Amino acid sequence: MEIFETERVRLRHFVPGDLDALYALYSDPEIRQFYPDGTLSYEATREELEWFLHGHPRHPELGLWAMIHKPTGRFIGRSGLLPWTIDRRDEVEVAYMLDKAFWGQGLATEVAQGLVRHGFETLGLRRLIALVHPHNEPSIKVAHRINMELERVGEDEQGPFQLFAIAAP
Repeated sequence: MEIFETERVRLRHFVPGDLDALYALYSDPEIRQFYPDGTLSYEATREELEWFLHGHPRHPELGLWAMIHKPTGRFIGRSGLLPWTIDRRDEVEVAYMLDKAFWGQGLATEVAQGLVRHGFETLGLRRLIALVHPHNEPSIKVAHRINMELERVGEDEQGPFQLFAIAAP
């Protein structure tokens, strides 16, 4: 089922057949360099895909979705809106992970802009955040391009982060 689309990317719910493509992303150390748990095994990827297939139990409208490159029909990543509780505050994060063959083409920004629109216009959310590792310059640039502002710098059990935020218009 389709969630929404941008000019070049279609976001849809995951299907079991996405496992190998998702594992290709999750097992790549360069793609996963800013993720605290690093690369994932095939089994761990399968378990995460199972979670994606069933959606968030308390927030079925949120989650991570497959990114399909419209010109080629190819699976190119995963993105979505993730619920978190940070400092006792409920938040929703704009999240994405893109196949490195598609880096540098503006697709992360395009999808992130679509996620912001979807969150505010379709889901009626009032605020969105991005949690970015301080050395992840490309994601910091995406946060700025989608008009998020750096709200604070912190560190938790996952490591250091920068929290960017945007409020609904």
